[in-house]
Amino acid sequence: MQEAVTISIVTHNSVHIFEVLDNLQNQIGNNSLYDVHIYDNNSDPTYVQKLRTYQPFISVHEGKENRGFGYGHNQILHNANTTYAIIFNPDVLVSQEVLHRLFERIKQDNNIAVVSPKVLNEDGSTQYVVRERLDVFDYMLRFIPFKFVKKLFDKRLSRYECRNLPDDKTTDIAMGSGCFMFVNRDKFVEVGGFDERFFMYFEDNDLCMRFGKSGYRIVYTPFETVIHMYEKGAHKSRRLFIVFLQSMVKFFNKWGWKLF
Repeated sequence: MQEAVTISIVTHNSVHIFEVLDNLQNQIGNNSLYDVHIYDNNSDPTYVQKLRTYQPFISVHEGKENRGFGYGHNQILHNANTTYAIIFNPDVLVSQEVLHRLFERIKQDNNIAVVSPKVLNEDGSTQYVVRERLDVFDYMLRFIPFKFVKKLFDKRLSRYECRNLPDDKTTDIAMGSGCFMFVNRDKFVEVGGFDERFFMYFEDNDLCMRFGKSGYRIVYTPFETVIHMYEKGAHKSRRLFIVFLQSMVKFFNKWGWKLF
């Protein structure tokens, strides 16, 4: 295995990907420590053609159909030859310094499967995307548009969103966010990678559950941050909301239903 890091990005006409690639190219340039791979889930021909212009900085893998987030990452990560990898959304900005520090963190303990950084919005506010537990009520509560309902259950939402995680030390958590995960790729392969029955949504939770079941650590660090240009697709699109519900049913069917 190489002492290097595979960066795995899956895209399907993702609107921010070129901004993300420009930032990555600016931050890491030709640094041989990072090997950037894009798996394209059958985007428009003009989009794919533009992706190709970033070669050889990136390797482009072109799928013939859109088979989902987990499938695309599996195609890259099961065939990589590095011990470490980053599951990297096509709407995330990160600095070279943060990448290096995360790399050092994951190497500190061979029992760490994932290091999950603090995720920020573009305005610098925190996105609360890591989890300690999942249940149906809390998940659906986030979609309710009425502020008075959310205020009524604010303490519960705070626990669900892990808002109380300390900012002065790292914390072991149950689930990191698939928008950005620095992973031990060997352990990713060991537990089977992403469950491809999840087209999109919940595949990151499922992966972390299997890491935990195998006795591996998932570490949240507040000291390293990434920016997630989050679009909340399931909140805006009826089609994506249906995909979200389908994945939620698959997740709880697999791990047991917790309603409240």
